[in-house]
Amino acid sequence: MAKPQKRYVCQSCGSVASRWQGQCVDCSEWNTLVEEVGGNVTPFQAKHNLQSGGRAIALIGLDAEVTLPERMATGIAELDRAMGGGFVEASATLIGGDPGIGKSTLLLQAAAELARRGQRVVYVSGEEAADQVRLRARRLGLGDAPVELAAATSTRDILTTLGQGPPPAMLVIDSIQTMHSDLIEGAPGTVSQVRASAQELIRFAKERGSALVLVGHVTKDGSIAGPRVLEHMVDTVLSFEGERSHQYRILRAIKNRFGGTDEIGVFSMETGGLSEVANPSALFLTHREEGMTGSTVFPALEGTRPVLVEVQALVVRLASGATPRRAVVGWDSGRLAMILAVLEARCGLSFSTCEVYLNIAGGYRVQDPAADLAVAAALISALSERPVPADAVAFGEIALSGEVRPVAHAALRMKEAAKLGFERAMGPAATKGDRAMKVSGFKTLGALVDHMLGRG
Repeated sequence: MAKPQKRYVCQSCGSVASRWQGQCVDCSEWNTLVEEVGGNVTPFQAKHNLQSGGRAIALIGLDAEVTLPERMATGIAELDRAMGGGFVEASATLIGGDPGIGKSTLLLQAAAELARRGQRVVYVSGEEAADQVRLRARRLGLGDAPVELAAATSTRDILTTLGQGPPPAMLVIDSIQTMHSDLIEGAPGTVSQVRASAQELIRFAKERGSALVLVGHVTKDGSIAGPRVLEHMVDTVLSFEGERSHQYRILRAIKNRFGGTDEIGVFSMETGGLSEVANPSALFLTHREEGMTGSTVFPALEGTRPVLVEVQALVVRLASGATPRRAVVGWDSGRLAMILAVLEARCGLSFSTCEVYLNIAGGYRVQDPAADLAVAAALISALSERPVPADAVAFGEIALSGEVRPVAHAALRMKEAAKLGFERAMGPAATKGDRAMKVSGFKTLGALVDHMLGRG
């Protein structure tokens, strides 16, 4: 019998090395190689006869009949929106987020809602004892929900238990990093264990028609921990975002094979658990006083959902010789540097002797490139101490040439702004207004500067 060979697996990217080294040669991360004992890892050199030994598979055309997958709506509208209508039978969903952000609370609430509707729901916790989960359920008012609960970490034990009865409509594994498969050597949480455990659970869900939900840990940079292949194995990847110091949480769909991506659900963390926020636009807009400089409202678009957020800028002039600081919260710092460069090179505004602070109110994170014009308007307002009109919103992408480029779904953005009482919009020149919203169009960023400074 061949002696098992040692191998070293990178816990960041999953690459395998024959000997330990301080830095992974593939992802360049330090101190991520962990020793695992596996089988013979020498390359397989046997030749295959590609015309025999396998089984023939059926090939079908693109025009074959397709049945849309059935969805299980949880009754939590924000969760169902992010999922594209609810959980899908025989699917796998991965949800990640910072510790304490509310992942377990959200899934416990969803599991209770489905169980109360007559669905069989199994909740397996690998991090907490069963009594701890029951106590949380009582605090949330879910103690009477017929959810089947277990505290286990063995994948074999879980699948053996579930195989003895009818398959559950929903199976929650909290978390996949705590699961252990006896088919693979290594401690729970290693790349091989996470991959093997997830593969066994996903195979069960596909064969038995259960909606599998895996909770995943995240790394210090916010990405889901474990092998990247885990995100490829599942059908849907959800990210639960938010600052623990803020009460608001955003559930964002990063990947969805059964629906659109970048859809969001907004929640508020309260004493009784997570509650839905029906109007997130009103949530992210602070009380704006008349005549306040450095403040602009931006109609962001998350999937098909417009959300109004407030962009706040502060410009502080420094004495000569001091090094100016740039600080950004909720937006890309590299994009702020680009906007400042365009304002200086194309519009003649000087920020080189000023400290610049930019904040997106409410703990919201903006990724929409259409926020460029709103950020520029806030910076111009803060530098010139001229307020942006309180009834105006701004949107548009800025090119390095200073051109204001059109953005997608301008009408949808303005419609949401009109609902909250805004009457004017500053955007690209091609944007068309209507009775509810008047548009000031700008071909270049310099035209916006002239407009705000009263030059013409």
